[in-house]
Amino acid sequence: MRPKSVVKEEAIVNIALQIISEEGLENLSMQKLAQAANISPRTIYLKYENKEDLLIKLFIDEVLGAYEKAILTGFDEGMEFAEGIKKLWQNGFQYMKNNRYAFSLMQYGKTSPLLNKAYAERNIQQGQFFAPIHRFLKMQVKNGIVKSLPFEVQRALLFAPFYDLMNEYFEHLDRPKQIITDKVLRDTCEAVISGLLKQS
Repeated sequence: MRPKSVVKEEAIVNIALQIISEEGLENLSMQKLAQAANISPRTIYLKYENKEDLLIKLFIDEVLGAYEKAILTGFDEGMEFAEGIKKLWQNGFQYMKNNRYAFSLMQYGKTSPLLNKAYAERNIQQGQFFAPIHRFLKMQVKNGIVKSLPFEVQRALLFAPFYDLMNEYFEHLDRPKQIITDKVLRDTCEAVISGLLKQS
């Protein structure tokens, strides 16, 4: 049996992510979180200094860390380019489908000062997260497999379409037909891979 403190902490994290996903980052407050979790605000302040501290810990510890672990499962930086990218997309799709609230916070992180603040506060350098992917892409460029572009551009070309597909996937959960299937994901991934390959 897990300690009550652990169960309580998991509830706080899950409910915070749910509020962010359903009501927006700006509508999360410690009071609202405490009420939704049916606990005293004081209990939350024992773990988190304030809302900002809560968001940074959620973003780095609960979301990015878990996503990194999931997306790198079975991935090897020595893989061929197409095989490696397909593995990353497949892993990402399986993780995101089961973690809609975490996906929402990641989306906020891309457009909010939260991401930069979180990185600065933890002294996290670019490439510290997802390091095997960074090395994988560098090796592909070095070997003349993919076009030589700044890493930020490669990342955008490779993964922005994936995140857009995930947005569509979640939007279509409430519609009569789900259009983002495993086949659509695979076909889109193939198109993205083709676009980055260096022409011989």
